[in-house]
Amino acid sequence: MTPWLLALLPAVAGALVAVSGLRSRAGLAVTAAGVLAATLALAVEASGARAALAWSDTLVLSAALPPMAAAVAVLVPAVALPVTVWAALHEEAEGLARLVGLLLAFTGGMLLLVIAADLLTLLMGWELVGALSWALIAHHWREPGNPASGLYAFVVTRFGDLGLFAAAMAAFAGAGTFAYDGLAALPPEAKAVAAWGVLLSAAAKAGQVPFAPWLFRAMAGPTAVSALLHAATMVAAGAYVLIRLHDPFAEVPGWSGAVLGVGLTTALAGGVVACLQIHAKKLLAASTSAQYGLMFVAVGAGYPGVALLHLIAHACFKALLFLTAGMAGKRAGSYALDRMGFGAALPGTAALAAIGALALAGVPPLGAAWTKEEVIAAAGHLSPWLAGAVMLAGALSAAYAARLHVMAWARRDDAPDGPAPARGEVAAVALLAAATVALSLLWLPPVAEALGVPLPPGKAWETAASLLLVAAGLLAGRLLARRGRIDSPAADWLGLPTLLDQAVARPFARLSTAAGWLDDRVLDALPRGVTRLAAAVRRTLAAGDRRVVDRGVALTAAFGAWLARMGDRVGEPVSDGLPEGAARLAALAGDDVRRLQSGLSHHYYTLLVAGAGALVLVLILVS
Repeated sequence: MTPWLLALLPAVAGALVAVSGLRSRAGLAVTAAGVLAATLALAVEASGARAALAWSDTLVLSAALPPMAAAVAVLVPAVALPVTVWAALHEEAEGLARLVGLLLAFTGGMLLLVIAADLLTLLMGWELVGALSWALIAHHWREPGNPASGLYAFVVTRFGDLGLFAAAMAAFAGAGTFAYDGLAALPPEAKAVAAWGVLLSAAAKAGQVPFAPWLFRAMAGPTAVSALLHAATMVAAGAYVLIRLHDPFAEVPGWSGAVLGVGLTTALAGGVVACLQIHAKKLLAASTSAQYGLMFVAVGAGYPGVALLHLIAHACFKALLFLTAGMAGKRAGSYALDRMGFGAALPGTAALAAIGALALAGVPPLGAAWTKEEVIAAAGHLSPWLAGAVMLAGALSAAYAARLHVMAWARRDDAPDGPAPARGEVAAVALLAAATVALSLLWLPPVAEALGVPLPPGKAWETAASLLLVAAGLLAGRLLARRGRIDSPAADWLGLPTLLDQAVARPFARLSTAAGWLDDRVLDALPRGVTRLAAAVRRTLAAGDRRVVDRGVALTAAFGAWLARMGDRVGEPVSDGLPEGAARLAALAGDDVRRLQSGLSHHYYTLLVAGAGALVLVLILVS
C-alpha cells in the first residue's frame, strides 16, 4: 500500500468536513472517528512501505516508513481519534465543522511530515502543519487577541523554519538530492549547515528555549487544538525530526552536545515555569516544553529510540491531561487553577486525570516513568552530573503534576457548578487513560527487549535517586498547591515572551508589511505600468478604429447608396434614351436616304455635279 494515502485520507476528508456545514455533534464525531480509524488501519498496514513521486529529473518526493517512522505514523491517528471525537462533543457549536475539519487536515499534515523520506517532502508537511496551526489557534477569530496569538505562534515558528530551508539547500548543494539517504555522504560543511538548520527548526517547533513562549500564546486556541498540537502533531514534529535524522547528523562536531544542552535547559526552565503557573493550560504548555526537552536530552546522548518511547508515552498522558483540564475549565468558566476543585463534582474525570498526572510525574509502574528513567540512564551514560540534572527535571515534573492535580481536582465544596461532561467526552478521555496505563508493560524486561531499540545500561543508584526525587517533587507540589496563586515573573518565562515579541514577532511582522509595500509599490509598478500602457494603446486603437475604419466603412456605404439613387434617377433614363434616340436617328436617316434613291439617272448626275462643285468651292476656300 502506498504511504501517501496516510496523509491524503485525513487531509482530503478534513477539507470536505470543513466546508460541509454539518451541525450534528454526533455526526461530526462519527465522521471523524471513521476517518481516523481508517487512517490508523492504513498506518498499521503501511509499515515498511516506500513510495516516490518524480517531480522532475532532479526533484523526487519520497515517502518511507522504517520502524521509527511507522511507530509515529500509528501514534498520530491513535491520539487524534479520541481528541477529535472529544472536540466534536465538547467544543463550541459555532464553527464546529470547520474545527473538526481542520483537526483532520492537521493530522494529515503531520502524517506527511512523518512519512517523508527527503527534506523537500518534509518541508511540505512542515509548512502545512504550521499554516494549519495558525488557523486552529485563531479558530475563535472574533475574540480579541486570538488572531494576534495565532500570528505570534506562526511567526515565531516560521523563524525557526528558516533552519530547515537552509538544511534543504545545503543538502541539495552538497549531494544534488534532498533524500535522507544522501545526508550521511554530504561534505562536512554542507552536513554542518544541514544539521544546525534542522536543530534550529526542531527547537522552534518543539517549544524549546528560547522559543518556548509561543506555546503560551497557542493556548488561545480551543482545548482540543492544544491537546493535539502538544501531544502528537506540531510540537511533536520537532522531537520527531531529530529522532529521524539523528544518525546522519550525530557525528557533526558539537551538534549532539547542543541538542542535549538545549533540551536540558528547557527541561529545567520549563519545570520552574510550570511550578509557578496558575493557568492550567499554560502549566501544561510549560510542561510540554520540559518533556520535549527530555527527548532532546535522549537524542543528544545518542539514544533516539529512548526519545521516541518517551514521545509515545508523553502523547498519551498529555492529551489526557489537556482534555481533563478542558472539562474543568469549562465547568469553572476559567482556566485559573484557584477557581477549580472538582474532585467531588466529577470523581470519574478526576480519577482519569490522576492517571495522567501520575504519568507526568514519572510514578511507577506507569510507562512514562520507565521512559523517564531511560532518559536518565542515557544522560548518565555520558556523565553522572547530567543524570543528576535530568533527575532534578524529573522532580520538577512531579511537583507541577501534583500541583496541577491537587488544585484542579481537589474536593472543594465551594467549587463552581457547571454542566457535566457528555459520556462521549469521558469515553474519549478514558481511552487515553487506558493507553497510558497499558504502557506500564514497558517495565517488563521481555517487552522492553522486544522493542528492538538500543537502550542505555541503567544503574541502581540512578533509579533509587530518581524515585526519591520524584517523591520529594510530589510533596513539594502539594505544598505549592496549598499556597495557591504565586505571582512571579518566572511564571511567564522571565519576560522571554516580551523579548521574542520585540526581537522576532514584531520585526518579522514589520518586515512582512514592508515587503508587501515594496511588492505593491515597486515590484508591481512595472507590470502595472505595462498594463496601463497596454490599456491606453487599446483605447487609442479602439478610438482610431471607430473614427477611421468604422467611419470609412460608413462613408463608403453612404456613397454606394448615393450612386444607387443617382443610377435610379438619371442613369436609367439615359441608358434607355440612347438606344431609343439612335434608333430614331437611324430611321430618319433611312427616310432621307430613301428620298435620294429615286431611280432617275438625271437626278444622280445633278447630285454628282453639285457635289463636285461643292468640293471645288471648299478647295478654293481652303487654299
